[in-house]
Amino acid sequence: MTRVKRGNVARKRRKNILKLAKGFRGSQSSLFRTAKQQVLKSLKYSYIGRKNKKRDYRRLWIIRINAALIPFDITYSQFICRLKICHIGLNRKMLSQLAIIDNKAFRSVLKLIE
Repeated sequence: MTRVKRGNVARKRRKNILKLAKGFRGSQSSLFRTAKQQVLKSLKYSYIGRKNKKRDYRRLWIIRINAALIPFDITYSQFICRLKICHIGLNRKMLSQLAIIDNKAFRSVLKLIE
């Protein structure tokens, strides 16, 4: 069997990994073996982070809506329940934006559900 030299392919593979590892600390950005491990780990964390971001924003929106409802003596769960009963299809992001930016519109939504 003939010898296969992987010069171009291997170099390209290593360069791609090292490009992804740019900005890492110490040998994790310059040595291929450690850089490869760290890149795999960072890609895993970035995947997890994209999922956590959605959770964190939803949690933030709920906190904002709940804070806006305190003066009206209604809990968040009662508010969402009444929205569903009245078939109002505003999502939590829009409700939190209304609570922060346009308080009159948020009050009109509250009047609709009473």
